[in-house]
Amino acid sequence: MPLQKKNDWNPETYGRFRGLRLRPAIDLLMRVGDLPFGPIVDLGCGSGQVGPALKARWPDRKLIGVDNSPNMLEEAEALGCYDALCLADAMEWRADEKPALIFSNALCHWLPDHKALFTGYAQMLASGGTLAVQMPRQQLAPSHVLMREIAQRLAPDKFDFSDWQPQVSAPPGYVDFLSPLGTLDLWETEYQQQLAPVTEGHPVRHFTRSTALRPFEAQMDQAEFQRFLFEYDAALHDAYPLSPAGGAVFSFRRLFFVLTV
Repeated sequence: MPLQKKNDWNPETYGRFRGLRLRPAIDLLMRVGDLPFGPIVDLGCGSGQVGPALKARWPDRKLIGVDNSPNMLEEAEALGCYDALCLADAMEWRADEKPALIFSNALCHWLPDHKALFTGYAQMLASGGTLAVQMPRQQLAPSHVLMREIAQRLAPDKFDFSDWQPQVSAPPGYVDFLSPLGTLDLWETEYQQQLAPVTEGHPVRHFTRSTALRPFEAQMDQAEFQRFLFEYDAALHDAYPLSPAGGAVFSFRRLFFVLTV
């Protein structure tokens, strides 16, 4: 897949925390029950971290990976577990045949209008099919609050969060609009992630660098972003004190749901 995209995801940087990022996907997968006939869609498959687990669970099903990152899809293709890979925006993607399962791990918090989004995905499913979603709900944690505060202070011409709202709502809001669509299992987990020491900066910054920090980096020049990282690191040391060995405990909240239609 030779196509490249500006500011594309970096599979190597993202994969440094492979275990911590994979565990929520496996926790979600374990709550998916029996499925009707139809393909499995790994929506936002990225580099394919969940692909082998999905294929192992349903070895006889067609497994389709969907992502908007050419770099990530190249990594996923190399795994050999996907029967098809589709370069597409998740907001615009439409299934060619009714899936038995749409599985989305750590994608939909980037997307707007969750009521319309999830209703649309549910309507694509085969009868008795399942929509399984995991989303970080970390926007009000210090790791993410500090990003917004520092960015707006250092570059007010580029960042204005005065009307900002969390991308992921509290659980009751999802219960309200998902329950009428089918049988709903919804829960939250706050993982106590033990981050290893790093040679430069703060461990939490290294975790967020490949995900939540990307939109900030994209809007800053190199000098601005280096100043931002300097102040972000300093603030993180207060919010997430280092252990004697130099690591840190990083509490990270995620919202899950399994909807069977």
